[in-house]
Amino acid sequence: MTAPGKIMLVGIGPGHVEHMTQRAREAIAEADTIIGYVTYIRLVADLIEGKEIVKKSMTEELDRAIEALARARQGKKVALISSGDAGVYGMAGPTYEVLFEAGWTPGFDIEVEIVPGASALNTCAALVGAPLTHDFCAISLSDLLTPWPVIARRLDAVAASDFVVALYNPKSGRRTQQIVEAQRLFLRHRRPDTPVAIVKSAYRPKQRIEMTTLAAMCEADIGMLSTVLIGNSATFIRDGLMVTPRGYANKYDVTNGDTRDGEQAGRSLSTGLAGWRDTIRASGHSAVRLAADYRLPLDYIEAVLAEPADTAAADA
Repeated sequence: MTAPGKIMLVGIGPGHVEHMTQRAREAIAEADTIIGYVTYIRLVADLIEGKEIVKKSMTEELDRAIEALARARQGKKVALISSGDAGVYGMAGPTYEVLFEAGWTPGFDIEVEIVPGASALNTCAALVGAPLTHDFCAISLSDLLTPWPVIARRLDAVAASDFVVALYNPKSGRRTQQIVEAQRLFLRHRRPDTPVAIVKSAYRPKQRIEMTTLAAMCEADIGMLSTVLIGNSATFIRDGLMVTPRGYANKYDVTNGDTRDGEQAGRSLSTGLAGWRDTIRASGHSAVRLAADYRLPLDYIEAVLAEPADTAAADA
């Protein structure tokens, strides 16, 4: 009887061995078979000598997962590699889809391990400064599997919500207009001089970093190996570094660390939830006006105003 096999979904980070986790290197060493996109295979070439290698093209993600399942059913240990993190636009999702479709359940025959790696937004951010210090999100501009209206709604929502945004898969030889449409949507809500960093081939031999603005970003060299980081309303570039403040200046004097008047260390801001509730209740303004002023749903404002004033006490 064939011993149960194993699928290891290995995130190799940006690809350089120095930025791979110890567990990623161990998983590749343990594997009988290495499966991956040809570029990713090339990035780990010095770690896979003597192993069975299965190379696939860019759009053959399901084929990779099916191959991994077939090899694991033969009792082999398979390393299915992704750049960055296998769970962030990587092979973890399609592999689980293939496994579940085949009737697999956790703990039954084939073992599955996800080996995390540094994703593009982490590695690119590290190269340009500290752009992700406050709330951020990632959106892929690839419409190969996601309808464009879905992507456009997400872009518009995060632009209006002032997130720092990492755009994955921003442009390819055939998909050239998606980044232009993303810029159009962001300019509806963000200043033209909003900082943008474009990192291509992070930590690889052809690495290229360009600092620009939202208004000019489409003039930059952007391709499938690029990640585009768009700042929020507080993000700035200084001395070649892109930084998004965490908000300490709202509570502290950053020159000496003293707490500002009306604020307390370790407690919510005076403009935090409790303080905001008190402010809108005391304003005397209608729910309609408050909803417009704060760009929040009317029914949410109405619900807050309808709550007893002491509801917020525990939040202070």
